[in-house]
Amino acid sequence: MATSPSIAIIGAGLGGLAASIYLARAGARVTVYEQNPYPGGKAGIINESGFRFDTGPSLLTMPFVLEDIFTHTGKYIHDYLTLEKLEIVCRYFYPDGSILNAFSDQDRFAEEIDRFSDDSRHQVFRYLDYCKKIYDRTANLFLFSDFRQLKNIFNLPALKTLLHIHQIDPFRTMHSANASFFTDPKIIQLFDRYATYNGSDPYRVPATLNIIQHVEYNLGGYIVKEGIHRIPAAITEIAQEFGVSFRFGTKVDKIRHEQGTVTGITTGDTTTDYDSVVSNTDAGFTYTQLLDDKKSKDARRYFKQEPSSSALVFYWGIKGLTEELETHNIFFSKNYETEFNDIFEHRKCPNDPTVYVYISSRFQKTDAPAGHENWFVMINTPYNSGQDWDNETGRMRKIIIDKLSSRLRKDIAKRIVFEKVLTPVIIERETGSLYGSLYGISSNSRFAAFLRQRNASRDWKGLYFCGGSAHPGGGMPLVMLSGKIAAEKIINKYGLST
Repeated sequence: MATSPSIAIIGAGLGGLAASIYLARAGARVTVYEQNPYPGGKAGIINESGFRFDTGPSLLTMPFVLEDIFTHTGKYIHDYLTLEKLEIVCRYFYPDGSILNAFSDQDRFAEEIDRFSDDSRHQVFRYLDYCKKIYDRTANLFLFSDFRQLKNIFNLPALKTLLHIHQIDPFRTMHSANASFFTDPKIIQLFDRYATYNGSDPYRVPATLNIIQHVEYNLGGYIVKEGIHRIPAAITEIAQEFGVSFRFGTKVDKIRHEQGTVTGITTGDTTTDYDSVVSNTDAGFTYTQLLDDKKSKDARRYFKQEPSSSALVFYWGIKGLTEELETHNIFFSKNYETEFNDIFEHRKCPNDPTVYVYISSRFQKTDAPAGHENWFVMINTPYNSGQDWDNETGRMRKIIIDKLSSRLRKDIAKRIVFEKVLTPVIIERETGSLYGSLYGISSNSRFAAFLRQRNASRDWKGLYFCGGSAHPGGGMPLVMLSGKIAAEKIINKYGLST
């Protein structure tokens, strides 16, 4: 075996890009294959008719995870990206006409809830402290490392977590835990919303996922002034400086293997040998399409899990400015539980969806022509299981327009001058996400965190996983951490120097 192993990475999403940086910095020969002509995966870009849209993620949390990628290569993140902490993380619009601003400053946020509801600022601080304790107990074991490794379990912090497992609240649902801290249904709904950050149902997901609220409110939410897509673009530039080769517009058709050991990949009529392969595409897609594997232990276990939710996104160029809106906005449904039952139990788009509106032109004026705005409008949907998405898209478009027009007292339909649509079918086709699920499997069971795809395959030697469907989960910082963990496993395997 050559001292410098050859590694193929399938997919130039944030997980694959992070893996490429850590591997190349350790001396591996790395080639990244990406079927699209640009990097980013779900963190893509639309740039048409004077409007620029981030196609997927819109809020950066845990920026220190991103910064580590830059500092690992001796780079300074602020030479590439301009990060700004939001004053208002999100503006919430409720069906009764009331509005709540979720300030990034904890004192202001607590005062806002105190003003808005019967819940007190003391309750807010107590709740955020509870969320922080979950993070403190779980982060090192479940986010920053592979908890399945014995060395990560048999150490003092990990043992303290396992011995005090009740402190990470795995036996209640997110909703029941939130309802124990607050009395106002609107405040409970606000904090229940964070289950959607990994495509799950707050009425079923373990309360341990209240770690997300700590990440957003205690650690802070940030925007990237150049746009989220600038993150993968910047990492790609640095990776190329360190010798990573990119094959854009090149779809990997198969992962080659012999007697349970990965030997390389096939693209079209070309086969290329590699010492190891990292799949940054969906784990389910990797098993079914790239390996033809539905029988291995990990594959069978993966397909027994419930897929996460998907999304329907409208990219609207809007004529006129809407002063009522912030950068991030949520228009809540009247009955949250019914909405999630529709998505997960009935597998249909809800008749009364919660609508998310993201407007990057509020902080980056060049993202829209003068006197216009770029609206990223999203609702949560079921994963693709044969629904008539052409019909559903038209139906939901009308529902969303009617809802926003009524709430904002403006005829939104007449203001739309540009439109593109992203459906679960398109998500599945363009990102390799099986069923269009945004995060692989949902977390709608107590043991979901333990069932997420391992970063190193047990069944296929030389195969590694990163991305939203792999450990530790979805969302930009976790996806980048998955790439780092996968890279560390390869580095350790070949004895490379970090």
